[in-house]
Amino acid sequence: MIKLMQKLLIYMVNKTKSMELRIIKTDKDYNNALKRFELIFNAEEGTLESNEADVLALLIKDYEEKHFIIEYPNPIDAIKYRMEQQGLTNSDLAKILGYKSRVSDIFHNTRKLSLNMIRKLYVELNIPLETLVKKY
Repeated sequence: MIKLMQKLLIYMVNKTKSMELRIIKTDKDYNNALKRFELIFNAEEGTLESNEADVLALLIKDYEEKHFIIEYPNPIDAIKYRMEQQGLTNSDLAKILGYKSRVSDIFHNTRKLSLNMIRKLYVELNIPLETLVKKY
């Protein structure tokens, strides 16, 4: 009877073709999880595949956060990048920071960003605080 139940369980698992859900530890596990997630991504809400996709998404996210760490950019590079994105000039930045000479000093590394400047850049240019407070 137990053997029959085991065979039935194996059949049911193979029939649904669901993946064995476990913590992703290797690149091979990660790639397999991505392939499976791609197959079931659009599963109908409330189905076993939808539930599997939800769990896989969490497992994949956990693995990526541990293995694909993205460093915050240098604060000065982030400011220049945001200025370029928004079409701002040094004069525009001077209006935000208060003095034109400060912009020049910051870009030539003769002055560090003050707490007040960091706050203004965060609010006005929406640059993440984690980036602005990084050592440079």
